[in-house]
Amino acid sequence: MKTGTHIGILCGIGAGALWGLVFLAPELTRDFTPLQLAVGRYLAFGAVSAALVAPRIRALAATLTRRDWLSLVWLALAGNTLYYVLLASAVQTGGIAMTSLVIGFLPVAVTIIGSRDRDAVPLRRLTPSLLLCAAGAICIGWQALAAPTGEFRTQLIGLLCAIGALASWTAYAVGNSRCLARLGHVSVHDWNLLTGLVTGAQAVALIPFTLLLEPIRHDPAAWLRFAGVSMAVAVFASILGNALWNRMSRLLPLTLVGQMILFETLFALIYGFIWEQRWPHALEVAAFVLVVSSVLSCIAAHRRHAQLPG
Repeated sequence: MKTGTHIGILCGIGAGALWGLVFLAPELTRDFTPLQLAVGRYLAFGAVSAALVAPRIRALAATLTRRDWLSLVWLALAGNTLYYVLLASAVQTGGIAMTSLVIGFLPVAVTIIGSRDRDAVPLRRLTPSLLLCAAGAICIGWQALAAPTGEFRTQLIGLLCAIGALASWTAYAVGNSRCLARLGHVSVHDWNLLTGLVTGAQAVALIPFTLLLEPIRHDPAAWLRFAGVSMAVAVFASILGNALWNRMSRLLPLTLVGQMILFETLFALIYGFIWEQRWPHALEVAAFVLVVSSVLSCIAAHRRHAQLPG
């Protein structure tokens, strides 16, 4: 296996470790709505991105076409604004475990789409990995679905929000990988900052809606916690996590990119266990084993494919 592949896998693990923090944010700021959480996070992401990209924004803008800017608008919506609203809604109504179950199917969706790429590993060779992934995801959320703690309607809303987040981020993962492959002259770091700039503009546009739907009623301490969580998620997940993900997306084929999303689910569960101050149950341990086996199986399939002649 090439050195670039190993680096890409490490970047994917790092991105998953940072992105897993996103699942904790709605629990830490339950006084705020999912829309407010999205606006807070992406205002911070946009501000940090603007500060970092400001010295070379003119030079970057000159290299982008109208199509590239439209792609940024779409990717910012699908991968950030819409996705996070749906994810936060799912966590707050259905819980971390159920949300992790649904998001855990991201690798299946992305890998199936990626298998259609030219020179991609055939889907039949990825079937064992996909089955292991699906089994792991089912184990992750089985307890939450088998013994729901809330009303059925609330659980159903959470499930629908999680499915919406799954669809939104699948579209982002595929679209972002395609854009990075097409725009070789733009660095992965700059592409992330441009995405943050556009996402921040979307957050500004959402402020009137948040004020209309949710009047300001929180005390200063709650707002201080909200600001701290928003900034932490923006820096660690959006700036650093996205940078690692974009680097990985340039180094790995889409079929392997899909498998790397599993690490977000794994780390989200670890952080959830720490937050709930408990050890994992038997099904959750089984999920860890299945998910790791899925990634290793996918890597092995790519190694064998790379060794085939011509």
